[in-house]
Amino acid sequence: MLAMVYRVIKGPTTPDRVVALDALGICLVAIIALVSIMLKSNAFLEVILLIGILAFIGTVAFSKYLEKGVILERDRNS
Repeated sequence: MLAMVYRVIKGPTTPDRVVALDALGICLVAIIALVSIMLKSNAFLEVILLIGILAFIGTVAFSKYLEKGVILERDRNS
């Protein structure tokens, strides 16, 4: 986890930072899932789902921004 945090902060390129941030989100989901299993509780399932959705949307938005330079495209002529 510390290596991923280091890569997010000091990554040589922005895509490296995006990949590290996505991996950090996946690890966070896994840790919360393991804690939920150890505690035999369903209380963390919504948190896992929320973090998973936010990590996915964030990764897609960063990737689209890196590819095209914008996140939302507006075409006013059509």
